[in-house]
Amino acid sequence: MKLRLITTGYLLLGICLLSTLSIGADSSKKVKVFILAGQSNMEGKAKIELLEYQADQPETRDIFKHLRKDGKWVVRDDVWINFLNRKGKLTVGFGSPNRIGPELEFGNTVGDHFEEQVLIIKTAWGGKSLGRDFRPPSSGLPSEEKLKQIVQQTNERNKKRKRPEITLDDVRDMYGKYYREMMKEINTTLNELKTRFPQYKGQGFEIAGFVWFQGWNDMFDPDFLNNYDKHMANFIRDIRKDLKRPDLPFVIGQMGQNGPDGASEKMQIIKNAQASIELIPEFRGNTKVVKTDVFWDKKAAVLVKNWKEHIDEWNKVGSDYGYHYLGSAITFSKIGRAFGQAMLELMGAKKQD
Repeated sequence: MKLRLITTGYLLLGICLLSTLSIGADSSKKVKVFILAGQSNMEGKAKIELLEYQADQPETRDIFKHLRKDGKWVVRDDVWINFLNRKGKLTVGFGSPNRIGPELEFGNTVGDHFEEQVLIIKTAWGGKSLGRDFRPPSSGLPSEEKLKQIVQQTNERNKKRKRPEITLDDVRDMYGKYYREMMKEINTTLNELKTRFPQYKGQGFEIAGFVWFQGWNDMFDPDFLNNYDKHMANFIRDIRKDLKRPDLPFVIGQMGQNGPDGASEKMQIIKNAQASIELIPEFRGNTKVVKTDVFWDKKAAVLVKNWKEHIDEWNKVGSDYGYHYLGSAITFSKIGRAFGQAMLELMGAKKQD
């Protein structure tokens, strides 16, 4: 595990003091690039205020102790992150604004393992489906009849809401739009590596792994729901083809809202589809599904039912809705760590103690 040396503290987004890990990575080796993609839970929904509180409490501070030094949040020189319009050295605050997501502990897990510089490219947008928004190229488009039906139904709604009409080309463009945006963001970040990260020494890079965390929006369209496994398999194939990494290690975060026994019928269909992917012969040994329901925060779940009536207690355990894993800092941290450990296992790396 890499040594950590604390230098100066400074403010990030006016939220908290930070301490920098000044011992850098081995710049003679290629940068290890990991891509994190998905929808709102990959964005990250645990408030930093909750993380700050729990990091100081006797019953929870051990979970977060490696993230702090002398009361300041650690900033890692050896792990960089680019999340759309935000970039920098890994620390708190790279989830949704003023929040954390899986990236924090994922980055710490892989960063502690590799001597090489690590770069996380996160491409995540809330409210997006795999069946439409991230639809992979090899899944093709729905039938022309289906597309025309969507145009008609959408324009009927738009007329009532006094919104502009859409065209058939508009609907076609919706399918795979965020797949294309994701690939554009990955390629642009890598092409602008020296500009975005001036510490880059020109040592080159290796796309080392991909993590996918998504599923919620596909529950609400029968076609998306029933074909999730097909789209997921095509997504992996297309990602590997487009990134020119045929055996790219691929981690899938299985949906886990409501805990191990709380999935609705539709959610269970998505969970089963996700779990089935690593059983496909071509994906065995290079794809791993990580259960996230085991990290459901039971304490926060008890309070969320009537959180407004006990807001002070709620703010000590949760910070968002159930579909965002209750905004639990503990849950998002454990999920990120599990993603990192799964990635290392796929890469044949030995776990750190």
